[in-house]
Amino acid sequence: MINVYEYFKNHPTFNKLVGNDFLFVEYKCPINIEEYQLWIESHLITFVISGKKDWITPKQTHRLTAGDALFVRKGVYTTKQYLENDYCVMLFFINDRFIKKFLEETPSLIKQQNDHIKYDQIFNIDTDDSFRTLIESIFNYLKQSVPIPKSLVEIKFKELLFNIVLNTKNKAVLNYFNSITLDAKLTIENTMTENFLHDLAIIDYAKLCGKSLSSFKREFKEYFNTTPGKWLMDKRIEHATNLLLGTDMTVSQIGYESGFKNSSHFSRSFKKKLNLSPNRYKALHIEV
Repeated sequence: MINVYEYFKNHPTFNKLVGNDFLFVEYKCPINIEEYQLWIESHLITFVISGKKDWITPKQTHRLTAGDALFVRKGVYTTKQYLENDYCVMLFFINDRFIKKFLEETPSLIKQQNDHIKYDQIFNIDTDDSFRTLIESIFNYLKQSVPIPKSLVEIKFKELLFNIVLNTKNKAVLNYFNSITLDAKLTIENTMTENFLHDLAIIDYAKLCGKSLSSFKREFKEYFNTTPGKWLMDKRIEHATNLLLGTDMTVSQIGYESGFKNSSHFSRSFKKKLNLSPNRYKALHIEV
């Protein structure tokens, strides 16, 4: 799985503007790429210039065509491109730190949030005339041959965020921005719960939580009295057990759906945790 933020940031050929906490990229997707899985360590605003693509989550498929925009939270996704048209987009990556600073500088945007709300992974963005005009102005900066000052790029990025959150049709995006200011324990727990089924390395989960690896491990142990690796294994085995008892999926399918590298890794881990193979566990439950 590719970390698209790192890919675009470090690849020398893309037309982009880079800041400390943000990244603008113009991207033309190759016509031969139809469907793949990716993950992003920073949030993403994507605006489609041409073509068509689906962003897929477990709950919903968001289909984008020219003129559409999404706010995509950091996490793991599957995308599907329709090969009959070239796909060209503007990509705007921002991290939690940038959003927090944006809210702190505009206290009127800060709203009280319920700690227990489950937010969508992807939000549709209403794209009015002012939004499209702003996108065009940013696109023009990208096409200039002289370097653009980071301070100017940051101003344009903040202008983009203001355009989104001051539009009442994008209220859900502003609500999510405010949730980012909640305590660190809840942020880590929500991030891990939403993404534990994906086969990512511990350092990748640390990036999703906006932490260095050492800070992530230390805070995780402090908050949950266990290690990230053990927590992930327990959650995956619990999920796999539910699939074993509630579906007709094969052991191989269940291992894949539960975030294990392969069926052998799943079977070994399951037996180590429950002292039974997956098939034996299911057979015993059926006999009861």
